[in-house]
This record gives sequence, C-alpha cells and structure tokens, in this order.
Amino acid sequence: MKLLTLNTHSLQETNYSLKLDQFVSVIKEEQPDILALQEVNQSMDAPPAHSDLLSAWVPCPDSVPIRNDNHGAQTALRLRKMGIPCSYTWISAKIGYGKYDEGMALFSLNHKITEVHSFFISGCRDYDNWKTRRVLGIRTDASDDWFYTAHMGWWQDEEEPFSAQWNRLNDALQPKKENGTVWLMGDFNSPSQFRGQGYDQILESGWADTYELAAEKDSGITVEGCIDGWKSYYDSTEAPKGMRIDHIWCSHPVSVKRSRVLFNGNQEPKVSDHFGVMIEI
Repeated sequence: MKLLTLNTHSLQETNYSLKLDQFVSVIKEEQPDILALQEVNQSMDAPPAHSDLLSAWVPCPDSVPIRNDNHGAQTALRLRKMGIPCSYTWISAKIGYGKYDEGMALFSLNHKITEVHSFFISGCRDYDNWKTRRVLGIRTDASDDWFYTAHMGWWQDEEEPFSAQWNRLNDALQPKKENGTVWLMGDFNSPSQFRGQGYDQILESGWADTYELAAEKDSGITVEGCIDGWKSYYDSTEAPKGMRIDHIWCSHPVSVKRSRVLFNGNQEPKVSDHFGVMIEI
C-alpha cells in the first residue's frame, strides 16, 4: 500500500495549470492507494462544477458546492482521463486569501470511498476566520482502515494553539483507534526537530511516525526556508534551513518499507511551497 500527502497551495501557486499537470503525471506514475491533499481550494466566484467534475465525487456533509476550478475536482478529472479510476471527497473549512473556499481532499485510486467523516478541530467555526480548521477522513471498499487528512495550526498561536487542536483531533479519533487502524496525514506545522512542541505531543499520544519506522528513508524535509504561515515567527535570517512538518502517522507501529519526499525539485518538479511525502507499506 502507498500513501501520499501534500499541501498543494493549489490555485495560489504561480504557473498553476502547469504544476497541476506535473502533479497529476507523477500521481499517475506512482499510483498511491490513498492521496491526502491540504489547501485544496476553489475560487468563490467560479461557476458551479459541471457533471464531469462530479462523477467521481463522494459528498461530504456540510461542505460548500464544488466549483469548476476546484483543485480536487480538476485532479480527479485528469486522473480519470488518464485511465486511472478514482473517487474523491472534499470539504472546505474557511475562506482562504480572501477569495477561495479552502479545505482538503482525499482520493482513493482504484477503489471506491464508502464512508466519509469530518469534524472541526479549531475552537473557532467561523467560515470567515482563516484559523478555522477541520479534519477529513475516509474509508474505502479495499480496507477497514480509516484515512484522515489534517492541516493544523501553530504551537505558538495564542488564539488557536496546536495543543488544543490536537487534543480535539486525538479525542475524536480515539474510538476508531481502539477498533482498528487509523492513518493520519497532512501538514501539522510541527517541525520534528522542535522538542516539547506539537511533534512530541503527537508521539506522546501514542501515534507512530512512519518516517521513523521506515527501513529506507531520505532527509524527510518538506519545506525549505520561510513559507506562508511561518513568516510571523521567523525572519529570513532565523528561518530553519529545512523542516519536516508534513507527516504520515499511524495509530500503532507498522512495518514501513520506505518513506520518500516527492515534488522537491530532485526527481519530481516543485509544485507547491511544500514537498510531498509518500510511504510504502
């Protein structure tokens, strides 16, 4: 089984159309079983999605209507045109950059999504507040496992601290952890090298970092320099040279063949301000 996560930055990226095509080409080549994407957005003023964009869509309760330029829908359409069956779900959590419905998406390649689960992890639930955050999960007809994607706040945030968001997330998933395997993928804004903060809190909650479990691994670095969201915490001279803030966690230790960073400009082109992470079980 292959799992892949990426904070896409999607429509906010320069040369977006080119990067979307490059991204989908790599997905076609790698064919992860589950694809978890964060910052999946759409223009709030775009026309409603046409039927071709919705044929692989599995609705998530309480989500806004999908529009034509929805990054998740456009990704699914391109995959299907390449002959790769997939189903996907998407949910918007907030308004991003003042003009996007911004949320996250999960894709199941070659298998159907059978269940969808979403909930808030932020104390704030105001759609106009950029700090509002939700988590999205799926189960497929190929497995009893649950697969979740998250995009979390920062440890230092006084209004919406990581710690409180994590406690809500972990509590919500506890029943599923007790009854089976849960995978949690995404942008945690928690560098693995920062002790006593978010990364350690996740470990202390009993989750296993698949990067550390992998028999083969690279540097694991998923961001370089000072990206959006970190500029208020570090100036250009203080920004870490690289951070591993995008993670794939499992509810219990598992055997992992390899963990690899994608879309970092080495083997694959950069398509976002984040790099992707893929593991193979």
